[in-house]
Amino acid sequence: MKILKNFFSKNKKSSNAKLTSTLLVDQYVEIGKLVKEARIKKNISTEELSRFSKIPEYLINSIENNIEQTRPTYPFIRSILFKLEECLSLQKNTLVSLLITEKKTSKKGKKDFILRKFDFINTWEGTLIYFLLLVMSIFILKKYFVSNEIIIQIRNIEEKTNEK
Repeated sequence: MKILKNFFSKNKKSSNAKLTSTLLVDQYVEIGKLVKEARIKKNISTEELSRFSKIPEYLINSIENNIEQTRPTYPFIRSILFKLEECLSLQKNTLVSLLITEKKTSKKGKKDFILRKFDFINTWEGTLIYFLLLVMSIFILKKYFVSNEIIIQIRNIEEKTNEK
């Protein structure tokens, strides 16, 4: 029964999300272990490493101990790991290769508007729309002034008849 229940379950995404979150945690645990081992091998404290690398001590501690609340997000942690590799004289990309990019998913479905993706300036479609808007505005202005001219002519004719 569990097999059928899992097969028809609507929460397939949640099981995938749990799997990726455990993978992320495992990767950060491994990164933390490598950083701590390299720091201990060089006989450096976190404070000294912080001074050498110019990385705040709390960030080094959050990476080593896998503290998610203070651990920086992806683009920042990547640059921090490069700097730590350099300061701890590790091989290039040993820490960064373990890092998996985190993809933030929002609860709101992103609506793709055509206008958001449409470039009015650099495409022929945009130029065509711009041209059509100009032509339409000319016709609208012409109609407005022609109708006002007729009203003015009618007033002039009325004034002439009133004078006579």
